[in-house]
Amino acid sequence: MFYEPKNGHGLARDPIKACVVPRPIGWISTISIDGIHNLAPFSYSNLVGSEPPMFMFSANGAHLDGGVKDSALNARETGEFVYNLATWETRDEMNSTSLHVNRGMDEFDLSGLTKVDSIIVTPPRVAESPISFECKTWKLIDLPAATTGAHNVMVIGEVVGVHITDDALKEKGYVDVTLLRPLARLGYLDYSVVDDVFTMARPK
Repeated sequence: MFYEPKNGHGLARDPIKACVVPRPIGWISTISIDGIHNLAPFSYSNLVGSEPPMFMFSANGAHLDGGVKDSALNARETGEFVYNLATWETRDEMNSTSLHVNRGMDEFDLSGLTKVDSIIVTPPRVAESPISFECKTWKLIDLPAATTGAHNVMVIGEVVGVHITDDALKEKGYVDVTLLRPLARLGYLDYSVVDDVFTMARPK
């Protein structure tokens, strides 16, 4: 089939999210200028550079009050955020933090997750997450609004601090993702877990 997104797809569910998979889940912790903690997962996220390391997440859709989602707003106003790796063991807690709640609600408390201090930035890390990146906001890019008028914002930050649990490092200092079992987002309500890998050398 072929279709132009502006004209609709005629299927039971929008297939686009199922066509670019798997997508890393950006589990983003922030803190507001009023000191309110926030934690939310984003399925549009990834590294977008390595020297310096740059990480991005895209907050699509409006907050309950019609404004930009808390994570993007906090990253803009405070200039900081933290990426936390979502794993198989934290799948239920990650899912619980996707709930749309009013500003002022602390998703750490709602999910029962543990806050742990970051070293460089103010927002806390998720103690249950084996990997976290402390990030300084570099730029926010306003994307085209949804047909409903909801905000779509891409947040890009520079990684200024990296936390990796020692248990994830195998001999010679490689991160063993099969031990971490990170979650990935597929289409619809589907997820995947990385527990099997293979290696291919680049052709010379």
